[in-house]
Amino acid sequence: MGELSKLKGLGPKSERCLNEIGIHTRQDLEETGPIRAFLRLKAEGRTPPSLNFLYAMIGALEDRHWTEIARTRRQQLLLELDGYAELEKLLAEEGTKIAP
Repeated sequence: MGELSKLKGLGPKSERCLNEIGIHTRQDLEETGPIRAFLRLKAEGRTPPSLNFLYAMIGALEDRHWTEIARTRRQQLLLELDGYAELEKLLAEEGTKIAP
């Protein structure tokens, strides 16, 4: 397997899902950001991601277990997801798209 499955909390299945949307390295994931990667997986991936996958991506970048992320940042992340979705909706109404 590649680089992503070597990160804490990400395995071969997670890596395959991220590869489907063009994320192949830790740097790709950092540049895209876990929230945008999660939203792209929802929109473009073959398998819809769970919130645990979002927590796992954040944990992988911070070298922390995903359950710690879920326990300590769940509310904040849900608000960020909602905000990002609302921004995409507003921009779509204007005919603008957020770059991947």
